[in-house]
Amino acid sequence: MPRRRKLNRRKKGRRSYLLIGIGFFLLCLIFALLVGIQTVMALVHDLPKLEEENFLSLGQTSRIYAADGSLLAEIYGTENRTVIPLKSIPLYLQQGTVAIEDERFYEHGGVDYEAIGRAALTDVSRGRLAEGGSTITQQLIKKVYLSDERSITRKIVEAVLATQLERTASKDTILERYLNTIYYGENAYGVETAAQTYFGKSVTQLDLSECALLAGLPQAPSAYSPRQDMAEATERRNTVLQKMADLGYINQAAAHGAASLPINLQQSSGAVNEPYFVEYVKQQLIDKYGAKKVFEGGLKVQTTIEPTMQAAGLEAIKNTLNEEGDPAAALVSIDPSNGYIKAMVSSQDFKKSQFNLAVQAKRQPGSCFKPFVLTAAVEQGADPKKTYYMSKQIDIPMAGGGPPWHVATYDNQYYGASSLETAMLHSDNTVYAQLVMDVGPEKARDAAERLGIKSPMATNPSIALGGLDQGVSPLEMSSAYATLSANGMYAEPIAITRVEMPDGTLDYQANPQPRKVVKDGVAYEVTKVLKADIEKGTSSKANIGRPAAGKTGSTDNLQDAWFVGYTPDLSTSVWIGYPDEQLPMTDVHGGQVWGGGFPATIWKDFMSEALKEKPKKEFPEPKEKPDFKKLTGKFVLYSGGDAPSTHDDAYGNAGRTTTSPGSNSND
Repeated sequence: MPRRRKLNRRKKGRRSYLLIGIGFFLLCLIFALLVGIQTVMALVHDLPKLEEENFLSLGQTSRIYAADGSLLAEIYGTENRTVIPLKSIPLYLQQGTVAIEDERFYEHGGVDYEAIGRAALTDVSRGRLAEGGSTITQQLIKKVYLSDERSITRKIVEAVLATQLERTASKDTILERYLNTIYYGENAYGVETAAQTYFGKSVTQLDLSECALLAGLPQAPSAYSPRQDMAEATERRNTVLQKMADLGYINQAAAHGAASLPINLQQSSGAVNEPYFVEYVKQQLIDKYGAKKVFEGGLKVQTTIEPTMQAAGLEAIKNTLNEEGDPAAALVSIDPSNGYIKAMVSSQDFKKSQFNLAVQAKRQPGSCFKPFVLTAAVEQGADPKKTYYMSKQIDIPMAGGGPPWHVATYDNQYYGASSLETAMLHSDNTVYAQLVMDVGPEKARDAAERLGIKSPMATNPSIALGGLDQGVSPLEMSSAYATLSANGMYAEPIAITRVEMPDGTLDYQANPQPRKVVKDGVAYEVTKVLKADIEKGTSSKANIGRPAAGKTGSTDNLQDAWFVGYTPDLSTSVWIGYPDEQLPMTDVHGGQVWGGGFPATIWKDFMSEALKEKPKKEFPEPKEKPDFKKLTGKFVLYSGGDAPSTHDDAYGNAGRTTTSPGSNSND
């Protein structure tokens, strides 16, 4: 009996300890739950709001297109992306993604507890915290709102937000956002950019095999990249295909058939064509929209550039400057009727130098500035055929004192009494230096500015030859000569014709509005002189067998050489020089470089190709001819009979001539 009581007391003791243990465990569990609830409540209190705009403001790639619709460049910040609707994404790609990433996607409410359980077992077996178990919804939440931190806290927040999102958005909406957001490797975000990156086509054109490959990338974009490891990528694709078959999305025959296909990669469309022009356009876009909009706004930008003309310009330069150590060259071509930039070419390697010679290089234009002085003179009544000056060396005092400006011809050949037209054909510096003093340097600068020169120009006598130590760009020169071609109608140079928003809304449409800056009769008189220059003057190497007008230009030390010319359809400038140093071009292919040589040759080759499909066209007669009148004491006029043989200028320089009527070498 006593023994039985002792056993009962022991049982009661063990039962008491067990009850105490259970009670303690329950208290700990309740405490842990309370702490957990408090933690979750605290986390929930600080959760970011699932604002709709956060999903709709994904950075998208902007694209720049040439005039013919071909892609020039893709512009993006940190994420290269194009957002498209779910209906445009192949069903195979949707199914493959669900199969390999979240097979119970259409069943769970944002968090797949079954998958979490499997992942937890894996974590325990590996002895570390893994990322497994995340649903498509959770992955989307992490990408849009959270960091890549791996912690219990972040997982709790992710789960809460995923549950919230599932209550407010449909499965199709979540899948669409996921497929447009996730990273696919090779700097491609979203399925459209991924399709372009790997296969060189839109996602709408992908077949089953290609869809399976893309579906398998997000889990490990680098490891499964076909560009990095084709064998691994192929195995991953086949895993996706088998998973799709296991889940009933496709049959086994389709899976085997797609798995037997080779993976045919294409060059990504992200390469930049015409990089100098693209940078020029990009800066204009940034000025208008701001950098964020340009790099993340998904703009569709149509431009004026003609790829065939770009190719013709580069070919013309390469065929002429084809030896190591040759100077650089730039070419700009503009449609005079509307200011559209048709070609913008630089011979430099963009990878080595991003300096755009066509736009940023400001170089002295030499005699190419004489047509602007002639324009101002004709506006004041000077008849190019009947206004004469003595061709001779001359010293012209400069404003503010200092040594006078000594003016001579390039080859020291002088032609006696020369009309403005004859002096242009000989590119006689001395005649135009005298002319600018009668016209007024301010009037010459004003004419140049109205025609299209935007760079600042000092109003001293040297403006007759483009100024001393002053420069203009090939773009400006092409634009200014285009105004002469268009009968005095100036059109602002235009590179962008339209800009569309990602949703197709038209935000900008070019609306060229040429304005009259010079009377058509004045422009026509200048054009006649420049037309004669190509026919029988220093510009004869630029003759293209159709009506054209142009002018050569070279600096005294041969550091710059130009040819600028135009037809009724196209105005083109060509510049040659060393961009990094002011080096004289005295030994290029064994000779000197002057405007009537290499630049004229490049211009001729380019214009011949660019205009080959266009019919020959004459410059139209003006509606209003200029009023040529004798302005006593200003211009030296000649109305008939023998031309005057000498004329002492206002600076005390007696007229002297050395006749050499057949020479074209002066520039």
